[in-house]
Amino acid sequence: MKLKMAFIIALVLLFFHQVFSQIDIKYEKYSLLNGLQVILHVDRSVPLVTTNIWYHVGAAREKPGRTGFAHLFEHLMYEGSENVPDGRYDEIVDGSGGLNNGSTGNDRTNYWTLVPKNYLEPVLWLEADRMGFLLNAITQERLDLQRDVVKNERRQIYENQPYGLANVKLVEALYPPGSPYHWLPIGSQEDLDAASLEDVKEFFRQYYGPNNASLCIGGDIDVEETKILVDKYFGDIPPVPEIPKPNPLAHSLNEAKRIVLEDKVELPRLYIYYLSTLNFADDDAALDILGQILSDGKNSRLYKSLVYEKQIAQEVYVFQYGQELTGYFGLVVTGKPDQPLKQLEDEIYKEIDKIITNGVSDRELQRAKNGLRASFIYRLQQLGGFGSKTDQLNYYNIFLGNPEKFNYDLDRYQKVTKEDIIKTASKYLKVAGRVILSVVPTGKLDLQAGG
Repeated sequence: MKLKMAFIIALVLLFFHQVFSQIDIKYEKYSLLNGLQVILHVDRSVPLVTTNIWYHVGAAREKPGRTGFAHLFEHLMYEGSENVPDGRYDEIVDGSGGLNNGSTGNDRTNYWTLVPKNYLEPVLWLEADRMGFLLNAITQERLDLQRDVVKNERRQIYENQPYGLANVKLVEALYPPGSPYHWLPIGSQEDLDAASLEDVKEFFRQYYGPNNASLCIGGDIDVEETKILVDKYFGDIPPVPEIPKPNPLAHSLNEAKRIVLEDKVELPRLYIYYLSTLNFADDDAALDILGQILSDGKNSRLYKSLVYEKQIAQEVYVFQYGQELTGYFGLVVTGKPDQPLKQLEDEIYKEIDKIITNGVSDRELQRAKNGLRASFIYRLQQLGGFGSKTDQLNYYNIFLGNPEKFNYDLDRYQKVTKEDIIKTASKYLKVAGRVILSVVPTGKLDLQAGG
């Protein structure tokens, strides 16, 4: 029994040591003559390698009337390139027992593989071929096929999904037409239908080049051999024309916008979105922590008040979403059956006012910091995939120009004070400008939040 207890204590001590010690992830960064930034990270714990490439392009680079292109290329990238026949990508990666995936956001698109170490060269060839030799493989037939796939994906995720159209309506209300964030990465059905083969190819020529990408290779690699392979497959790919750096958006909301959606749902749901600040800006970390204090765990402010004490809500979710050009702060509350959303809205504002008036406790602040740090560390245990350490190296490299920003990122949360929480809550949440969306069951408009 004593040995078992000692073992448990040792594990707990090890966990806290890992969580609160400085992060030290070794890497080497260099650039090819064509502008491709390369990050190499050695991890010999398992005989695996991962490739992770980020293109600095997403929905924010698209034009009104021509949306959804970055996400469309997330699909086209897997359909074969000039020297890789259709199906060969999956044959190599899946055949190795490996994993692969990709994602598209407003500000970036990324693709990754995780394979046994002896498959590094084949996956580098695959990645390079679709960067340098994709266009000749995109035919009208292939474009039409993948366009239909994306349109069907949109129907499944948004049009036919409970609460699915909420985010579509929210971003349209938050950002004016023409703004880079007025649409979601999946684009609109109308824009996808209107896209010509030349429209799509021109978008690729503009953004999908080595000088607009960051390639991170991690795992059980030999650094010098990997450099030779990278130069062999990527070195001759020509750069795209220089891409100007985007400027932060100067946009504000001066009044409350109220939207109501009837949907085939059982429970009413309330969304309140505010414009906030961009990622890594001064108030970004404090808003993240404020979101934790309001909704993370059963002792959080809104969960305790709305779900546990008053029992008028089923779940609560609050978050800060910082992006490259701006950000927004969202509060999402799902009510009990037939719960009027006006009461939920009023209770949310009361809890925000309490924080502004009385502040938060030392315990609340520290718990929020500890939770954010622990989840951050957990993700870094992964070599490859979304949120992994190679993914984070690329993330910092693209948006901060330096992969070595792990401790900087965490330190900004540790520096947040109770006064910062009051200041940011007052600055961003005590304003007239916001979007209030009520999603109510069909035929129950009387449950919508009031004015």
